[in-house]
Amino acid sequence: MKLLSAMLIAAGLTTLTGCAGSGQVQPWEKGNLAKPEMTFNDGGLFNRYDDHIYTSRESSSGGAGVGGGGCGCN
Repeated sequence: MKLLSAMLIAAGLTTLTGCAGSGQVQPWEKGNLAKPEMTFNDGGLFNRYDDHIYTSRESSSGGAGVGGGGCGCN
């Protein structure tokens, strides 16, 4: 019984550490995160759904790729 409880406590403590260790991205790892395959935009279906959600929330369409505000000062 003591062995089982010790094993459960050890398993619980190892799951608390997580797989990243410190939880921070090191400077030499940032190049991997900047790769195009690490983005959420896959260029296809995701963009269609993302645009649909945006236009549903804003109650407007178009203008997603245009910068500037309503003052005309781009």
